[in-house]
Amino acid sequence: MQALLSFEQAPPFAAPLRFFLTAPLFAMLAGMLLLWTGPGLLASRWTPAALALTHLITVGFLLQVMLGAMIQILPVVAGANMLRPGLLASLVHAAIVPGALLLTAGFLTFQPLAYWLAAILLGGGALLFVGVAGHALFVVPSTNPTIRGLKLSLPSLTVTVGLGGSLAAGLAGSLQLPLQQLASIHLTWGLVGWGVILLATVAFVVVPMFQITPPYPAWFARSFAWSLLTLLCCWSLVAGWQWPGGALLAGAVVLHVVAFAALTLHVQSRSKRASFDATQRLWQVAMLCALAACSVWYAGTTVPELDDRLEWLCGVLALLGGFMSVTIGMLYKIVPFLVWLHLQNQGAGRVLAPSMHKVIAARQIERQAQSHFLSLALLLAAVVWPEWLAYPAGLAIVLANGWLLRNLLAAVAFYRRHRLRIAAVASADGTRR
Repeated sequence: MQALLSFEQAPPFAAPLRFFLTAPLFAMLAGMLLLWTGPGLLASRWTPAALALTHLITVGFLLQVMLGAMIQILPVVAGANMLRPGLLASLVHAAIVPGALLLTAGFLTFQPLAYWLAAILLGGGALLFVGVAGHALFVVPSTNPTIRGLKLSLPSLTVTVGLGGSLAAGLAGSLQLPLQQLASIHLTWGLVGWGVILLATVAFVVVPMFQITPPYPAWFARSFAWSLLTLLCCWSLVAGWQWPGGALLAGAVVLHVVAFAALTLHVQSRSKRASFDATQRLWQVAMLCALAACSVWYAGTTVPELDDRLEWLCGVLALLGGFMSVTIGMLYKIVPFLVWLHLQNQGAGRVLAPSMHKVIAARQIERQAQSHFLSLALLLAAVVWPEWLAYPAGLAIVLANGWLLRNLLAAVAFYRRHRLRIAAVASADGTRR
């Protein structure tokens, strides 16, 4: 997979960085929302505050990091050069950020205008990205599983956005829709069709490259995205029309997630590194939480009379434990790599870029990862004992993501210091000549 990389095609540093720096702020808002509403937020996943918190994480945090990562990955990994990536990033970011805030406001205030504006901004920003990325990507031959997976992730994002826009119109009172049924399909497309397919596609490259593991089996990498997307389409039709067989198809979708998580843990166990660092532990925790979320989902389907809190447990394990953990782990690899890459390009052989490991102090990464694990544990416990632990969990989420933001800003400061040093060396060379 490393042979695919084409570093000279990397977009401007600011293009993905704006998404990465904004994402922790939304996670902090999610923690503040839990502090504000308290235990009542955890009464049901359908409460307005619960829906707002869920979308602060999914749209505000995860979507932003994923879009920023794709702006970097498409030209470097797939050779898909997007037209004016800096302008694209500015426009998409300018739409996604207020769109996520308006969607949160819509859930909390039930104002139809907030829902409509959120749908326009989020839908417009996401579809602009899909259009530009799709135009760049679909002219690239599908010569490997990574390119195929990236191509399949874009239609999944489109379906997710389309369903979300329909739900927003329904909540605004403009359409009569089966909201809970449609919401479940929207959630599944967002987490599985968009999230899992994109995560697996990226994992096929970054896990062997950064964690020094054997590659994923070729047959698995080749068939995973197509197989999962096919099952998801079939399940959506069956669930939408309430035909028989929905549970069987849903189980097959979940088994694909189990297979990916288990296989990732397996290849990680064969890493050539002497000891695991914080980013590898974040990946491990993410995969373990994914397996736990699938187990909780299965328990809820086989024993329907179990407490409704299983839905919350499944959601916390999937979002904070699975997606957020792996996303944080990827940020700690992507951002230092981008700092090194752009400093190396600017140095032009005259000034060598510092090692990636110096961009963010390992101790700070370790401590922030521990704070994230603590926030995850507290939120899981708060699902069971909300009166006691809802407020500590909210505070822990705020602190963990504030720490993440601090570490990312430290990387930006590191980049600026060394860019000035490169400029000084270039100026001195010019003076001597």
